[in-house]
Amino acid sequence: MVNFRTDRHQFFAGLHVPAELVPASDGDGVSRVMDLQHGYCPEVVGRGKALVLDDVCAHPRFESNEVVDLIGIRSYLGDVVHDPRTGIVLGTACIVDTDRRAWGRAGLKLIKDAVAQIEARIWEIGR
Repeated sequence: MVNFRTDRHQFFAGLHVPAELVPASDGDGVSRVMDLQHGYCPEVVGRGKALVLDDVCAHPRFESNEVVDLIGIRSYLGDVVHDPRTGIVLGTACIVDTDRRAWGRAGLKLIKDAVAQIEARIWEIGR
């Protein structure tokens, strides 16, 4: 996911939802807009650096997050996306899984590389 912030919400500009998690016709399920207090991305922005959670349920601070119940997130890997010209935090890039996942150094490199690509693209668009 690529997640941009407003003063009250998170907006998932890039969001891939596997077919089994696509909302039913009643509108429940995954949305592109989420309150700033939900999810793990606000924590990443507050920390100012990557957050790696192999098993969100192993962390009391994160296990009761609403997205655990909503879409069954069990592992999370995210990092901050900045405006490359100003350094202002725009949001985050993250990868989630419904299973526990040992991200390790390879996972951390993956998310950092993804953020670098996103920031490079923002730089190109802003030229």
